[in-house]
Amino acid sequence: MFKRWLLALAARIGLVLLGLCCCLFLFYFLTCKPASGGSRQPQQWSSSATSKEGYMALLQEREDSHRHYINSLTKQIAQLKEALQERTQQLQESLEKAKVGGILPQGLESLHKTPTQSDLKEFFRSQLNQAEVNTGVKLPSEYALIPFDTFTLQRIYQLETGLTRHPAERPVRKDRRDELISTVETALHVLNGPQQHVDSTRRKRTFSPSDFIQGLTRTERDRGTVYELTFKGDGPQDFTRLVLFRPFGPVMKVKSESVNTRSMTINIIVPLSKRADTFRQFINNFREAGIHQDGRVHLTVVYFGRDQIDQVKAVLDQTARETRFRSFTLIQLNEDFSRGRALDVGARAWRRSQNVLLFFCDVDIHFTADFLTSCRVNAEPGKKVYYPVLFSQYNPSIIYSNQTVLPSLQQQLVIRKESGFWRDFGFGMTCQYRSDFINIGGFDRSIKGWGLEDVHLYRKYLHSKLMVIRAPSRGLFHLWHEKNCADELPPDKYKMCMQTKAMSEASHSQLGELFFRPQIETHLNSQKQKSRDTS
Repeated sequence: MFKRWLLALAARIGLVLLGLCCCLFLFYFLTCKPASGGSRQPQQWSSSATSKEGYMALLQEREDSHRHYINSLTKQIAQLKEALQERTQQLQESLEKAKVGGILPQGLESLHKTPTQSDLKEFFRSQLNQAEVNTGVKLPSEYALIPFDTFTLQRIYQLETGLTRHPAERPVRKDRRDELISTVETALHVLNGPQQHVDSTRRKRTFSPSDFIQGLTRTERDRGTVYELTFKGDGPQDFTRLVLFRPFGPVMKVKSESVNTRSMTINIIVPLSKRADTFRQFINNFREAGIHQDGRVHLTVVYFGRDQIDQVKAVLDQTARETRFRSFTLIQLNEDFSRGRALDVGARAWRRSQNVLLFFCDVDIHFTADFLTSCRVNAEPGKKVYYPVLFSQYNPSIIYSNQTVLPSLQQQLVIRKESGFWRDFGFGMTCQYRSDFINIGGFDRSIKGWGLEDVHLYRKYLHSKLMVIRAPSRGLFHLWHEKNCADELPPDKYKMCMQTKAMSEASHSQLGELFFRPQIETHLNSQKQKSRDTS
């Protein structure tokens, strides 16, 4: 009886505990249900829905939101993959076209990788294979051939003689000397290396510089430089030939910058003594290129003496009235003419605050608006000075002797070998900033007349840390005029004057035609006589 009562009591206590657990679970469920968003208030259940249905609805809403977000990301990833594949295909096609067309060196298809030493060797090997070293290539004409230069330990024999005009000379430039010397040293190192004596049947020989006979070298600008060196062999009829190749690497980007020339005024300084008619011609060019086309120029005329100065003033006044251009400066000096003195005075006479760009110009120079742009782009204060090589016109009466009427000046200003030559021995026309000119010390004021003052200034810049930009200019011309070499000139200047006069008259073939004209006319007359006899 007692046991039965004890079991019933235990059953009742168990039911009570189970009921309490259910109540606690329900209370926990109601108080700890999750919210639908971090910034939103807990959703209120409708009176007709139970707590379970509300919870399931909330879960469904969150699941739909996540599914929509995942679908959006998946779509964006697919679009990015498609764009990347398209870009990669375009890059590969561009590289293939460039490689076939010879625009870019082979090997640039691996730009997306970090170059390794093996990649570099592979690229250099491709440069060697494409250069004309081991086999020849088909050329369209004789003008496409790249000639070799011949060199020994003492001299180089060259077709492109440069400023020295020497067909054979000791290399003047240090980099050229070092290049050829290091090439011979490399060849000796290769010939005397252990890999050259693997054949035990051949007597080992040590090569020295005295064994070097001669070398050939030429440069393909997009591939590299090849050297063919010949050394003495074991006997008088035996020779050892070694071919070396210095490959060029791909083009590298150094810098990219914008140059704003809007506020860059050019002060054109012209020394003058008499020559009023030539000055009128210069002003016509100045009005067209400097005033009408460019408009950011100032003209400084430094005049020596009083003779014809009224005519010069009249030309400037007329220009000011007709063009409304007032940016002129006329400086008169009552002393003997000196080009260096005139340019020095003109440069120092600038009184405005900004550091002006100077263009030292002569009265017989013709320039274009494009040249003024080159002047601004190629000169930089404290860094660069611009020394253009102008195109010097031959005597028009000789060039156009077979025409009854001379062409106009604009028609004469064409760059071809029959009409003129690059005046690479002249350094008088230059663009440089006033601060650089003053800091370098200006001209040598002791030099009188024409000549040498420009060479001295040029050498000052060569000895400085400023970069000298020396390049032919397609917009700068020296107009032909009669050149008189005065007897009072010292011997060195007189010789230089006569050399300039000879070079400025006509080309070599044209002067030869004038010299042999009697023989040519005799031949023509004999041919005419023969034709009459046969008829």
